This record gives sequence, structure tokens and C-alpha cells, in this order.
Amino acid sequence: MLPLLAPPLLAIPFPAFDPVLVSIGPFAIRWYALAYIVGLLGGWWLTRRLVSNPSLWGGTAPMQPADLDDALLWIALGVILGGRLGFVLVYNFDYYAAHPLDALMVWRGGMSFHGGFLGAVVAMVLFARSRGISVLSLFDLVAATVPIGLFLGRIANFVNGELWGRVADVPWAVIFPTGGPEPRHPSQLYQAGLEGLLLFAVGMIAVRMGALRRPGLVAALFATLYGIVRIIGEMFRQPDPQLGFFAFGLTMGMILSVPMILAGLWFIRRALVTPPRG
Repeated sequence: MLPLLAPPLLAIPFPAFDPVLVSIGPFAIRWYALAYIVGLLGGWWLTRRLVSNPSLWGGTAPMQPADLDDALLWIALGVILGGRLGFVLVYNFDYYAAHPLDALMVWRGGMSFHGGFLGAVVAMVLFARSRGISVLSLFDLVAATVPIGLFLGRIANFVNGELWGRVADVPWAVIFPTGGPEPRHPSQLYQAGLEGLLLFAVGMIAVRMGALRRPGLVAALFATLYGIVRIIGEMFRQPDPQLGFFAFGLTMGMILSVPMILAGLWFIRRALVTPPRG
């Protein structure tokens, strides 16, 4: 690791955020929970808008807005269960093996994107089959809107002062309360820009260019690009202490992103050789 070129006093102090937005008696609404809620509702609203626009599909959409009302619950459960299970099994298995009841305490934090991604995929497959609608088209809709939740989630990570970056000497480095005295990359904000803003812009451009007419294309673009930008973000993010670095300086986030890239590239090719709808 490169030595610091600037003294820590030149770094930006971490703002005094309260991780709890509203507290009523024993109940508290945290920024992280709010990010999940707003992300799901924002995605639901946008998917309804996309389904209601026949010109994007080359004709009638393969599902109705009412279908998305029910799909929201399925996807939310898939994200929460998959995200928590992925974190427990992959990122902190030894701890939860010794404290199994703590695995149920989701309000204490600890979610894996890759686990949530797989949970959402399973939920969407089951839902689409139960309704007789196109699985790939449902994937496309969700992939186009999920960057909203990713952006808000990374902002919530920053507010919570968690998942901070590696030691840095850049002028915008931040001293996080739980990150020691060294200035660090605000990697949560990097990831918010890459995984949230960038992927949302690419997804919307692809939709406007007719990508929804090729089932699976938007979802494949998302999987490929997310894997790439996640690897970039991991270059600045401090790996989880219980895992650390793997061979060649790889992190768990990088390793789990490789299958997403490969699968995404395969599905991009498949979507492009399939005749478009309409």
C-alpha cells in the first residue's frame, strides 16, 4: 500500500450522521431500511411506467402493470432472504455458525448484493411461471430499475459509516469513526455513482434504443456492467476484515462478480441473435 502523502489532518472529517432517521419508542427507522423501501417503491413505479409504454416493446407489453404490484412483494422477499443468506454463508459463516440466532437479526445490518441478486432471480422465476409471463422480460424490467436501490443503498452505507474504503491520500479522503485515524476512500460514494447512476443511465439508454424488444438484453447488460463496476469499486473498498484479501489481491466481491460478467456476456450474445419482438 502506498504511504500517505498528506497528513491525516487534511482529510475530510466524517459528517455527524445519525443512522436512525426516526425513532418512536422501541421502534426505529434507519437510513438503510429507508433506502431499501424507497428503492423498491421507486423501481415498482418505474417498471409500471415502462410496461405502460407499448412503443418500448414493439407492441403490447408481455405483462400488465397489475402483475408488477404482486411481483414487488416476491422480489422484496427474494432480495431480503437472499441478501441475508448470502452474507451469513459467504461473508461471516464462522460467526453465525457459533451464533445462529443472530442470523435472524437483519435489523443489525449485513446484506450481500450477490445473495440478494440470486434471491431476486429465484423469486422472479417462480413468480413469472406462476403467472405465465415472460421470465426474461421481467428480468429486463427489474434490471433497468434496480440501480435506483443500489444508489440509495450505497448512500446509506456512507451515512452509516460502514463499508469504507482503503487508506488514501486523495484530497477527498474521509476519516470514518470506525475506520481508524487514517483517511480513507469514500468508496461507498464511488459505488453509488458506478452501480447506481452509471448503470441507471446505461439501462435507460438501452431501453430507449429498443432493448426491451430483445428479451434478456437489458438484464444481461446489467449483469455484465455491474460485475465490471463492482470489481472497479472493490479496488478502492477495504475488504471485510473476516475475509481479507485472496490470492493476487482479489476480494470476495471481485470473485463473485466474475460469474455475473460471464453469464451476462453469454446472454447478451443470445439476445442479439434472437429476432426482436414486433
